[in-house]
Amino acid sequence: MKQLDLAFSPCPNDTFIFHAALNGCIDTAGIEFNAHLFDVEELNKAAFQQKYAITKLSFFAYLKLEDQFDILDSGAALGFGCGPLLVARSQDLDMSKATIAIPGELTTANLLLRLWNPEVKQTVVTRFDDILPGIESGRFDAGVIIHEGRFIFERHGCVRIIDLGEWWEETYQLPIPLGCIAISRHPSVCDKKSRIETIIRESVQFAFQNRPASRDFIKQHSRELDDDVIDHHIKLYVNDFSISLGEKGRNAVETLKDVARCRKILV
Repeated sequence: MKQLDLAFSPCPNDTFIFHAALNGCIDTAGIEFNAHLFDVEELNKAAFQQKYAITKLSFFAYLKLEDQFDILDSGAALGFGCGPLLVARSQDLDMSKATIAIPGELTTANLLLRLWNPEVKQTVVTRFDDILPGIESGRFDAGVIIHEGRFIFERHGCVRIIDLGEWWEETYQLPIPLGCIAISRHPSVCDKKSRIETIIRESVQFAFQNRPASRDFIKQHSRELDDDVIDHHIKLYVNDFSISLGEKGRNAVETLKDVARCRKILV
C-alpha cells in the first residue's frame, strides 16, 4: 500500500471532507494517507518547503506555488456567500490608519483585503482564532475573519465593515475561491493525481450522504464545538465545488490570478 502525506486544517469543512478517506469508509485504491492537521497559514508556509505531498492551501498561496503544486479538482472551498469578513468595534474606521489583523500573509483573505482597498497599510498577522478577542480587547482596530469567526463576531462586540466575498461576487460575478487541495508536481506523486481526485470526491460524497458519521471526528479537531456553528460552517464551505471545481470554479481561480497580477500583488 502506498503511503502519502495529506495535510489539511482542523476546521469542520476539511475534517468533514476527509473523514471518509481517513477512516476506511471508502475504497482508497491502495493509498494510505498520513494526516497532518495545521492552521491553513501554517500549511501555506510549509508548502514553500514542499513538506507535504498533498496539502490544503489558500488560493493566494497556491497561485504563488503553481510551479511546484497542481490543483486538484476536488476538495476545494469555493462558493457564494462564504467570503471573509472585515469587522471592527465601530463602523467609523480610517482604512489608511487602522491596524488590521489578518489570518496570514498568504491567505486569500489578505489578498481580498488588498484588492478591495489598496489604502490598507497596517496589517498584523494573527492566528485566526485570536483576531476577534484582539479586536474586543483593543489590540487591533479591525480584523479579517474566516472560518467560524463569521458566525460569532457579534459575540465579541464587533460589527461588519464589509463582506469581502460579497464584494468579489458583485464585482466579478463569480464564486470566491478561498482554499484548494493541491498535489506536489514531483513525478513520484503527480502521477497519482487522478486517483487522489477520485478518492477525495468520493470522500465528500460519502460525507454528504452520511452526515452523522463524521461528527465525532470533526469535534475532535474543531475549536468551536457548538453543533449549529459546525453545521453552518460545513454548509457554507462544502458544496458542489468541493466535489468538482468545474468550468465556473476554474474560471474564478483564473480571474483571481489575473486581477492580482494586474494590481501587481502577484508577479
